[in-house]
Amino acid sequence: MQNNPRGYRFSGLIAILGLSALLIGLIVMLLLPGIRYAAWLILALGILLLATAFIIDFRRVGRALTGRRGRFSVSTTVMASTFIGIILLVNAISIGNYHRFDVTSLAQFTLTPQTKEVLSKLEMPVKILCFFIPNDTYGIGSYATGLLTEYQNYTDQLTVKTIDPDEHPDQARSYNITEYQTVVFETEKGRRLVSPEEILKFDEQGNLTGIEAEHPFTSAILEVTGTVQKKVYFLTGHGESSIDSDYSDAKEGLLDNLYKVDTVDLARNPSIPDDCATLIIAGPQEPIPSEELEIIEQYLESGRQALILVNPNSPQEIKQLLSNWGVEIGDGIVIDPSSYVSPSIDNPSVPSTRNVFGLSAIYFPGATAIIPHLEYAPTLTITGAGEMSNIVWKSEDSNIQMYRLIFTSNDAWLEMNYDPLKEPEFDEGTDQKGPLALSFFIFTPQSSENAGTAFIVIGDSDFASNQNFNNGNNGNLFLSAVSWLTAGKELISIHRVALPFRRLIVGPEAARFINYSSIGLLPLLVLIGGGILWWRRR
Repeated sequence: MQNNPRGYRFSGLIAILGLSALLIGLIVMLLLPGIRYAAWLILALGILLLATAFIIDFRRVGRALTGRRGRFSVSTTVMASTFIGIILLVNAISIGNYHRFDVTSLAQFTLTPQTKEVLSKLEMPVKILCFFIPNDTYGIGSYATGLLTEYQNYTDQLTVKTIDPDEHPDQARSYNITEYQTVVFETEKGRRLVSPEEILKFDEQGNLTGIEAEHPFTSAILEVTGTVQKKVYFLTGHGESSIDSDYSDAKEGLLDNLYKVDTVDLARNPSIPDDCATLIIAGPQEPIPSEELEIIEQYLESGRQALILVNPNSPQEIKQLLSNWGVEIGDGIVIDPSSYVSPSIDNPSVPSTRNVFGLSAIYFPGATAIIPHLEYAPTLTITGAGEMSNIVWKSEDSNIQMYRLIFTSNDAWLEMNYDPLKEPEFDEGTDQKGPLALSFFIFTPQSSENAGTAFIVIGDSDFASNQNFNNGNNGNLFLSAVSWLTAGKELISIHRVALPFRRLIVGPEAARFINYSSIGLLPLLVLIGGGILWWRRR
């Protein structure tokens, strides 16, 4: 029987068509799961074409496989298939067992420890309805869907459903949906709607700067499950730092720690809300009216908490308020020549050995000293050893106690006549020699008659401003101080920034293709290429 080159070419063409059909079917199955049956038909056609080519050219294939070169090729194919099979198995196992490392500078793909803790302790089913239209302008749908999928990795109590409000207007009306891209959180205890305005971030000019949904989503889960969030209020109306501009980073840090944040203006509402866990007074620059000062004094005396940040030359009212609790605010600038942020000698730096929080580096631009009252004749109690000795002041005529939190080196002094254009020098008799306290924790112990007041005073407000919040551990100092005062169990997290607005957002189908292709597409292409090469060189 003579060879038939035309038959060989015909069978080879059928084999190539079969391999192509297999590849196309696999790609369609991965990219277009909605037409999965069509993909199966294409795969079946590929298998049929390969079987047909094998039957047509059966004798030649048999000789190729049983010959010396064929046996060698078969053994090579078996080893290559085994290797590819191991790779496929390892990739398949890694899909369900993996650890992600978020190396982005903004940690934009990682949930905060607080959110993870909330989800891990969730004991009540939460239904989440996403009223999304496809292809929205800002990509809220894709971003929120991916974020909620990440939420589901930490709990089995969340069910997420996407509803197109245009296709199902009756469902949208039943939930009072008035805006596209609204997310509804619902339990048997209540319902909370998260609008797109809570997710999108704009600058003062109205330009979109980012998308951030973790804060409102986690807060909504806490609200509908009946969990009470602690609320922090910032005093306003006297030139204090604004949480919407100067302290916006500090506000975001508090939100990351699952606090609610608001402001209180005593001129408009002459009372501090009952749900205030901590009152923050951030560097007032203007006089405080006597009636407002009295409200603050009553708030502290009733056993409440406050974080008071002061600066050199603070208003007299703040000085009087703190004087009643045993400390004075220095009018000068702290100079620490042995520990400062170069080249600004008036910006003292505090290492971990000189703060009870153990923070490695804290920077105070233009700080003043917090000086205990000498007439209290305090009992100095050494509670530590070496430079980190902690001194507790105890009043003889009241139950007030003061605990030093942050202090300078022994070389520091309080410069009373600071001139930034001149090299500062210590002036004996005018300046006060260090070490100087930059912060005190002032408290009264709890008793049957007293709830126990607790507040922290720090001799600088600029350390927590946007300009300095992310310098060293300044942000962690601010958050740690609030955590101390609220006696909460929230973990301290490093500041997170909203996801910057980008047009390219990976959707669910693209994510599915990436997962599947990482398992089998590349090994399959290698196998097909190797098979074609062997067939041509056999």
